[in-house]
Amino acid sequence: MEGKKERIVVSGMRPTGKLHLGHYFGVIKNWLNLQEEGGKRFIFVADWHALTTSYTNTEKLKENIENLMLDWLACGLDPDKNTLFIQSLVKEHAELYLLFGMITPKSWLELNPTYKDLKYNLLKLHELKETFRQKVERLIPLILEGLEVKIEDKEGFEEVLKEQLAEALIQALFEGKIEGDLLKRLNIDKKLLYQIDTYGFLGYPVLQAADILVYKGNTVPVGEDQLPHIELTREIARRFNRLYGETFPEPQPLLTETPKVVGTDGRKMSKSYNNAIYLSDSAEEVEQKVRRMVTDPQRVRKTDPGRPEVCPVFTLHKLFTDPQEVRMIEEDCREARIGCVQCKKILAANINAFLEPIRERRNYYQSNKGELWDIFREGSKRAREVASQTLQEVREKMNLPQ
Repeated sequence: MEGKKERIVVSGMRPTGKLHLGHYFGVIKNWLNLQEEGGKRFIFVADWHALTTSYTNTEKLKENIENLMLDWLACGLDPDKNTLFIQSLVKEHAELYLLFGMITPKSWLELNPTYKDLKYNLLKLHELKETFRQKVERLIPLILEGLEVKIEDKEGFEEVLKEQLAEALIQALFEGKIEGDLLKRLNIDKKLLYQIDTYGFLGYPVLQAADILVYKGNTVPVGEDQLPHIELTREIARRFNRLYGETFPEPQPLLTETPKVVGTDGRKMSKSYNNAIYLSDSAEEVEQKVRRMVTDPQRVRKTDPGRPEVCPVFTLHKLFTDPQEVRMIEEDCREARIGCVQCKKILAANINAFLEPIRERRNYYQSNKGELWDIFREGSKRAREVASQTLQEVREKMNLPQ
């Protein structure tokens, strides 16, 4: 009987700046859980991926790489349990990317659902799309009046119509079927479209496939939004195996539960929203940020009953405060026995207690940069040994000279 296959986990993160609490609960915590299990783990700084959208601004790339390395080790990623490395120091990623590019149909990349979404977001076209959705909403009743069929789910059907019509309008804008002055009036730089819509931007899922398959990774921790990329990796693996013989596994996504981490303004925590609490923030910075957090807008005075379910502060309490204390805070808030100021003080203290060991480890490596870089250079060397074996097999099967 064939033995159970060893789990080989591959995952990476783009260096875009210091990590915040959203990164910890969305990604790092899952990595920490995985490192206590069996198998192998290859975790890399995806600096080449950062260039797909930020190739015109690389002044802070090395600084961002270093900050990512510092945050990873500070959070507890163990270089003895994981192969921690930098993507660009393992040249085999680029070679396999090139070879995969030779066999990947262009239509696969153009049909990738996240390709258009990401392009729209980078061009700030998501705002335009939302405006279109609101405008066409008024037309939908007129459209439905002309239909001579019974609609079982009217609300769902209207939502589909809004999305499809807005998508069609955006596509027409790209294809020049809508007045060119619209871009100017919306302050959208057409030159930016050409800067963003590059070969590298279109082909980054192929590089992602190379990142995974160069280690014959069979498990990739992802959120649901990344599933199309993993399916494309599986398609590329299948196509290579059909053309040249069985070589690569078809990696499986490991769906990870990501708790909601809100920022100081109640929206999703994000660097771009300027609402993040960073893993490297000092105790004073955390206290200041929590003190400024929005709360229940209907609770004006301390004597007003609160609504914890709509309060961002309470949402963070669920992540950092003991469950029994969370229940007490919820009851006291609803009964107006605790004010927002006191509630925030408790949260700030608990976040600082969580961050303190992370700060200590980060300060250590900040003061020992040589050791920090040695860890990632050694990890890159180990990764390259594995990757080079895969490329040797690939060259042989493709009849390339060795």
